[in-house]
Amino acid sequence: MWTLPNIITLVRIAMTPVIALLPFIEGYWPKLIAFVVFVLVAVTDVWDGYLARTRNEVTDLGKVLDPLADKLLLIAALVPIYWISRHRQDLYGIPIWGSIPLWVCLLLLGREFAMTGFRTWAHRRGVVIAAGPAGKLKATFQNIFIGAMMAWFAFRNALQSFGWEGKSFANFWTEFHGGFVAITLGTAALLTIYSFAIYIYRYRELFSHRSR
Repeated sequence: MWTLPNIITLVRIAMTPVIALLPFIEGYWPKLIAFVVFVLVAVTDVWDGYLARTRNEVTDLGKVLDPLADKLLLIAALVPIYWISRHRQDLYGIPIWGSIPLWVCLLLLGREFAMTGFRTWAHRRGVVIAAGPAGKLKATFQNIFIGAMMAWFAFRNALQSFGWEGKSFANFWTEFHGGFVAITLGTAALLTIYSFAIYIYRYRELFSHRSR
């Protein structure tokens, strides 16, 4: 039960409060640490799955813990991102979007819970729904957006701390970084809808009355 992949997953779960709380602390250092921790957690999400498969250590506990860790991480990241960007839009708002729309947060979270319910329902009918390319691409862009947003918080605070506001390089990076965050957020939102629709279409026969 206590295999290395499962221990890594538990560490990921333990790190979620750090990601959720550090962005609320004033200054760029807490937000920079939150960014680094998020990147490490996102990387180990891929690593523990790889270890479980290559070491033949796929366990029932791991099957429960891994998706739980993913959902906790998403909640831990989106709550501060939404709250801070909404209440400090003057500093943390991103180009095009401004504050992160609530509907986007609900879309990203709702898709995860809906997909979990769909997988559980399909499993009871004897069908295992494996992660597909669209779902993996969605997860990639979702993580890129979250990581970029955490770095955006740190950068915007650093502008004030170091007196960089108004400088040419700071203006360039503000436009570049802010635009990158806006684009990855939009891409993640579109892929969230697209990937879920692909799963529903691919397994549409489950909705037939003839399905067992």
